[in-house]
Amino acid sequence: MLNWLWLGFFLAAAVAGLARWLVGGDDGVFSAMVAALFDMARLSVEVMVLLFGTLTLWLGLLRIGERAGLVEALSRLLSPLFTRLMPEVPKGHPALGLVTLNFAANALSIDNAATPIGLKAMRELQTLNPSPESASNAQILFLVLNTSGLTVLPVTIFMYRLQQGAPDPTLVFLPILLATSASTLAGLLAVALVQRLRLWDPVVLAWLGGVALLLGGLIALLAGMGAAALAATSTLAGNLALFAVVIAFLLGGALRRVPVYEAFVEGAKQGFEVARNLLPYLVAMLCAIGVLRASGALDFALEGVRAVFGWLGTDTRFVDALPTAFAKPFSGSAARALLIETMQTHGVDSFPALLAATVQGSTETTFYVLAVYFGAVGIRRARHAVGCALTADLAGILAAIAVCYAFFG
Repeated sequence: MLNWLWLGFFLAAAVAGLARWLVGGDDGVFSAMVAALFDMARLSVEVMVLLFGTLTLWLGLLRIGERAGLVEALSRLLSPLFTRLMPEVPKGHPALGLVTLNFAANALSIDNAATPIGLKAMRELQTLNPSPESASNAQILFLVLNTSGLTVLPVTIFMYRLQQGAPDPTLVFLPILLATSASTLAGLLAVALVQRLRLWDPVVLAWLGGVALLLGGLIALLAGMGAAALAATSTLAGNLALFAVVIAFLLGGALRRVPVYEAFVEGAKQGFEVARNLLPYLVAMLCAIGVLRASGALDFALEGVRAVFGWLGTDTRFVDALPTAFAKPFSGSAARALLIETMQTHGVDSFPALLAATVQGSTETTFYVLAVYFGAVGIRRARHAVGCALTADLAGILAAIAVCYAFFG
């Protein structure tokens, strides 16, 4: 799957580039595509350098948590749920606790902690994989839920809106929460359908119902806050949660008589090894994405959507937000730039800008995550991971459009 996907990016870019040259007379498109190749290769190294420090820090802390038994305790707590969703993972396996920590970090938008924890979880799942070059069912479920991860406190989106002068930066809080919930549910259902998971099991239904009740209560609590209070609460909650994990691991290790410094260094060495092995996968995927974007293929798709819905006579305001939606699965930085451009062009509280912010907060950089997470463990055959992840992305985009028309239409 990854072979055909990667080749398809370059072929689509070639077709789009030829069309811009032969039809549009743009003879600079190929120089832009070549420049994108080298720019993305350089960016891959820069990303890897950033990951060195982050992975070293968090994998060091996780090693302390493992030796203190904290990750194992979390795994035992969630075994009833995950033995049904990931039947090939034994009860109490360390991967289950790491998966949970990763989901919690994503929900609080703590990206600098979520990625190292997620990579550690993927490595633990790889120890159970009977075919090391092909993604296991458990790894696919984890990756899909990660890329469609529920975002409870989208602090960065509030920050972008505040920077652009929004009088109420948190106006998109509820739309994002609803859209990201739809994305996560769609991802879970897609994987469950392919892997034939029994989601109607009483234990699974009880956990899903409990999460739904918790989210409902949180929505009721946060929806009553003012913009300033909600933004402050979001930032404080994320930072408190992050530092609380650090202190919990250190204190847990000390109480269990773990030599915390030695354990940290032991785990940090693993972080260095993981980051080093990521470079080839990052170069491959980011270069393909860069060429696709520079060729204008995404612009062609956007204009096609606009033409179709214009011909049908429906409202086309949502089309102006689709550049962010199209770019997000490929590049977080590109989607962020397009979001800001939409805010500046149409107004920070215009319908396209509100929709773009909702999409940005409810979808993930699917192909980047796929390259990093699978690349970290040497997986080359993604099986149904890409299809299920893109299904979740599509559900998030469609839900964002529907919710924004309901809230702001």
